[in-house]
Amino acid sequence: MRLGINLGYWGAGMDGDNLAVAQEADRLGYDVCWAAEAYGSDAPTVLSWVAAQTESIDVGSAIMQIPARQPAMTAMTAATLDSLSGGRFRLGLGVSGPQVSEGWYGVKFDKPLARTREYVEIVRKAMSRERLSYEGQHWTLPLPDGPGKPIKLTVHPQREHIPLYIAAIGPKNLEQTGEIADGALLIFPSAEHLEDTAVKYLRAGREKAGKTMEGFDVCPTLPLAVGDDVNGLADMFRPYTALYVGGMGSRRQNFYNQLAQRMGYEKEAAEIQDKYLSGDKNGAAAAVPHQLIDQTTLLGSVERIAERMQAYAASGVTTLTLAPAGFTLDERITALRAGTDALERSGLA
Repeated sequence: MRLGINLGYWGAGMDGDNLAVAQEADRLGYDVCWAAEAYGSDAPTVLSWVAAQTESIDVGSAIMQIPARQPAMTAMTAATLDSLSGGRFRLGLGVSGPQVSEGWYGVKFDKPLARTREYVEIVRKAMSRERLSYEGQHWTLPLPDGPGKPIKLTVHPQREHIPLYIAAIGPKNLEQTGEIADGALLIFPSAEHLEDTAVKYLRAGREKAGKTMEGFDVCPTLPLAVGDDVNGLADMFRPYTALYVGGMGSRRQNFYNQLAQRMGYEKEAAEIQDKYLSGDKNGAAAAVPHQLIDQTTLLGSVERIAERMQAYAASGVTTLTLAPAGFTLDERITALRAGTDALERSGLA
């Protein structure tokens, strides 16, 4: 099992620290550094900044939002980043959610599965440097009855095949991801529930495409905090968990809330959402069960984290992405180093 890091969003006041964390992860031999985007920092700019100041670690978008860019532009960006980084770029895509898609980008959040499939097909065709023509439900290239003509990408990516990941939570999205992508980006993953909430759907998609799970990258992100007080460490992540389970999306369309329900927290997920959407964020955080936090983070001593890593590897994870927590750079670096120590102790390195 490999290790990655996730820097999250740029612009939260720790930008200089984020670069230092990425550089230390590069030195320690971490496999990939991911950056996110929502409606603040964009992923490609951050990744180009990191790639320019690291040596061997891959850089990946987790995610570049599908409603934010036309697919041909995403192919251009991916090819450029792969070329400039010396073949170190991984393209992670996702549809985002209805609030961001419609409120920020003005793109209707409808038929996300069909839109994702077409988007991936166009991106891959463009990155292969074929002349781009496509007829689909959501995109037609070139536009008919106009001056457009099939155009070929002029940039040569470093590699013939840039790894393509999709952020997936729901069963249908997970199955399609297994069918059309090279890897899956997962969030709030519980090793105890991963087979039933994700891997079995990914496997079904691979089988649909006539493939096995061999070579497919199952890549969840987990917050990491090191120390002896597991309960105290878990409390650090109460606001984070409450935000996603309670407030990330509408009452009807909150994919993270639905995931918590599939993990067996139906009553608790409803309470967290009710409190969060009513404005009681502190109450929502207090309502998050300790067990839910503990199952979806890496907390405690190096030995305890090593045991958890073994459980994730056994559940099918191939790249474990860590988000090292801390109030200072030293604390985040300490957590990062603990991650490599735990991997070595687990026997998975």
